[in-house]
Amino acid sequence: KAPGTIDAARSRRHARTSHRKGTSNMSAIASACALSRPAFRVRASASDGAAKKVVSTPSSSGVMMSKAPGPRNTRARAIQVDTSAEAKDVATKDPLMLRAIRGEDVERPPIWMMRQAGRYMKIYQELCKKHPTFRERSEKVDLAVEISLQPWEAFQPDGVILFSDILTPLSGMNIPFDIVKGTGPVIMDPVRGMDDVKKITKLEPEKSVPFVGEALGLLRQEVGNNATVLGFVGAPFTLASYIVEGGTSTHYKVIKKMAFDEPQIYEALLNSITDSVVEYVKYQADSGAQVIQIFDSWASEFCPSDFDKYCLPYLTRIVTEVKATHPDVPLILYSSGSGGLLERLKTTGADVISLDGTVDMADARARLGMDQAVQGNMDPVSLFGSKAHITERVLDTIKKAGNTKHVMNLGHGVMQGTPEENVAHFFQTVKDYRY
Repeated sequence: KAPGTIDAARSRRHARTSHRKGTSNMSAIASACALSRPAFRVRASASDGAAKKVVSTPSSSGVMMSKAPGPRNTRARAIQVDTSAEAKDVATKDPLMLRAIRGEDVERPPIWMMRQAGRYMKIYQELCKKHPTFRERSEKVDLAVEISLQPWEAFQPDGVILFSDILTPLSGMNIPFDIVKGTGPVIMDPVRGMDDVKKITKLEPEKSVPFVGEALGLLRQEVGNNATVLGFVGAPFTLASYIVEGGTSTHYKVIKKMAFDEPQIYEALLNSITDSVVEYVKYQADSGAQVIQIFDSWASEFCPSDFDKYCLPYLTRIVTEVKATHPDVPLILYSSGSGGLLERLKTTGADVISLDGTVDMADARARLGMDQAVQGNMDPVSLFGSKAHITERVLDTIKKAGNTKHVMNLGHGVMQGTPEENVAHFFQTVKDYRY
């Protein structure tokens, strides 16, 4: 069956699950993998974050098996090798997104969507009936991988982002939380004083969130060089806003008052969070993520001068410290409502500035310069319009972005209720485009 069908997704998951349980049903695995499998596997090195090719070799049964070094995700994987020239080209070339971010000549802009995996897809809604809690879906490796691959199998985007949440690492920082349906994030014990800050521990991802690393490694095996695997993290202020407010907020009064009136507590909290975010970014890169997006979703709640004081130093520190050990891993920085902060975001040194809908693409290019890679920024509501409207918006965005260093995306996450056929048209329109 063609990739994108429910049967295809189920077949893939059955193959992964059967193999994890130690069964020897290699024909089932090979059948599932034959749906779409690259000629080579790629895995990130835990020592330097660099991608390493995993060579396929024949087993005694005649099925091609992949062998990979290192202790993480060393399970054998059955693949079907495509020996065509096109397949060999894909196997040896870096994915389109990486090449576009670096400023190499590419034939079209790469495309993916924020919130790409999830609630707008019927196949995801069906899965939720069997697995009703978000944390189960995002923290069980097979489920997280299956959900991450659902849009890949349906639309073949140029980026495959891990299905997870920015709050996922909090438990490993001694900050208990839950994500409640209909309510959103709930922090059990909000941080309000210095004693609370001192209880926060530095994240050790290998111990507290190993499922993230394993899922990223499996995603790299699944898509090979056919797409870029993305990880993501929450930025220090955005994480702090949940930790201090106790959950979602409207005006962020508690966290902002802490910043204004209790700067010692605020700085201690933000530095502690930054320490963990840096480790989390590096861990994701070492586990298989080729690009990491940093979400500072609520930074624009500060006026520009306050942003300089209460957000910018911590963002800059993340980029600087990650680049010191992982210089070749692109970092994307996104902040909702950040039209007034673009030049400030650029000073962080992030490889890509992700634009939301508060700024016109042409204006952003003029302000940031063509040397700065950008991402975005179609209005997510455009995907509720006609296919003719979607095409018009796509072509307008690409034209304004120019033919270099642009990753096509939405200005915000794809919305619940977005027609899947319109999402398919969005992807196909970009993939059919040529500079």
